This record gives sequence, C-alpha cells and structure tokens, in this order.
Amino acid sequence: MCLRRRHIVRSFALLLSLLLVQTACRELPRYFGERPLARVGESELFASELRRTLPEGLSSADSTAYARVLVDRWVRRQLKLQEAEQLFSSDEAEIDRKVEEYRQSLLIRRLEQFYVDRLVDTTYTEAEVAAYYDAHKADFKLDRTIVRGSVVRIPKEYRQKRRLRELLASDAPARRQDLHDSCLKNECDLTDRSEEWIDYADFLSLLPTVRSQSYDGLLARSGVQEMADDGSVYYFRIDAVRRAGDAVPLERLRPTIRRVLFNQRQQQVIREHEESLYRHADEEGELQLPSEADETPAEEVR
Repeated sequence: MCLRRRHIVRSFALLLSLLLVQTACRELPRYFGERPLARVGESELFASELRRTLPEGLSSADSTAYARVLVDRWVRRQLKLQEAEQLFSSDEAEIDRKVEEYRQSLLIRRLEQFYVDRLVDTTYTEAEVAAYYDAHKADFKLDRTIVRGSVVRIPKEYRQKRRLRELLASDAPARRQDLHDSCLKNECDLTDRSEEWIDYADFLSLLPTVRSQSYDGLLARSGVQEMADDGSVYYFRIDAVRRAGDAVPLERLRPTIRRVLFNQRQQQVIREHEESLYRHADEEGELQLPSEADETPAEEVR
C-alpha cells in the first residue's frame, strides 16, 4: 500500500505539468500517451482518461486539485475491485451472468423508450380523463373531509362589514371581484378556496377555532357564517363538502389519471412493437420454435 501511495505522489509531478496545458487545448502531448499517471496491480490510469473527466473552465490550480481527487478515487476503486476479484473468483460466472442480464435489460429499456418517445401521444382530452374517472371512481376514496369555500377576516372596527358579508354571499362573478378588490383596498384578509378543494382541517385553521372542539355542524349549514375573536370578525361560507369515504373529486385526480393514461398508452406501444418484431421475424424465417412433439417436459427443464 505504501509503495502504491509513493507511486501516486511521484506521478503527480507529471500530472501537474499536463494540467498546466491551456484549457482550450483538450488534447494531450502525444509523447505522454502511454505513460500512466497511476498503477494498481495490472490496472493503469492514463492522463488522457483523466483529462476526459475534468470539467472545462477550471484554473490550473483547481484542475490539479480536482485531478488529485479523481486519481485517489480511481486508486481506491481499483484496490476494492482487486480484493473483490480475489474473494469472489468462484462466483465469476454468476457475476458475468448478472452483468449480461443487466446489459440486456438496459438495452431493451432504451429500445422501448425510443419508441415511447416517438409514438406515445401525451395529450389527453377532458372527455378521456372524465371517462376514466367515471369508470374507476369507486377506486378513489377520501380518507378525510375536504371542502371548497372562502374566509374573510375583518377588523372589528371596520364600518363596512355588512357590505363585505353581502359580497361574500353572492355567486355573481362581478360581486366576487368586488369582494377581492374591497379586501385588497381595505387590508382585509380574504382566503378564497371556492374553486379548489382543501382539507377541512386547513379550512378551520383560518378561523378562530379550538382544536379540541368539533365543528362538523358547520358543514351542514349554507350561506355565510360568522365567528369572532378579540380583534376580528370572520365571515365564511362553505360551498361544497366531500366527506371521508366519498369519491375523490375529479379536480384532485386529473394529474394521477393523466399518468395512468400515459402508462396505458406506453404499454400499448411496447406491446405493439413486440408483436411487430415477432411477426417480421416469423415472416422472414428468423424464428425456430419447438413443435409440440419436440417440446421438453417441464420436469426435465427443472
């Protein structure tokens, strides 16, 4: 080990001279081509290999420091590999088999991705999304209560509280816009979740509620409701409710459904490509399959 480390230190004199070559010039002097920077057993690391891994734009000092780390990392890796080869030499055939399986799997995944990228349509109409939702609605159940609604917090001394309450009670788009404008102008806090579902617990956190108390009764009431604390009045309305056990609203499932539809189309493209390859090979006489008479009994295969 000490001899190897001394060899690495000596080799850095050569490494430094190589890294001082101008950054724009990525080619190494030809006479350095066969001289290793480091050696572990029969494995050698050449300057040309190291240069390919160095980021561009580094100063000479930074390049030297970075290269020092890379060489040390390479040496440690080679030492581990040598020990592993000695310890597990009897398992070499099994390791080779697994490496080959991985190589084949990687190639097949790249092939499939090649066709998926070119053939899968990633646009989905609302009708397609809704049709899937309707067919699988029973598979998507809520585990908590969710609501749509709005909350306005108003200082108690504010004189036009009644007007804000009336605006909150209206469903007319113009009146809702007036509510937003009035709250912004008069520094009243408006939380508008009338177009999106939120957990009921999060909705209650906008109100002066007590954690230990149940507020399920609020869910059954319609129109504008009111609460107050020492400094503020809270007007709120709950527009829609879905309880635990109900179907998850479509609005919350759109991203999930799009992913499911993409996976379906992806699998369809992969299956069709497999069938196309099979038919072509069969037509060209490239397949040789066992006949029923030639099939090996399952117990003999085992």
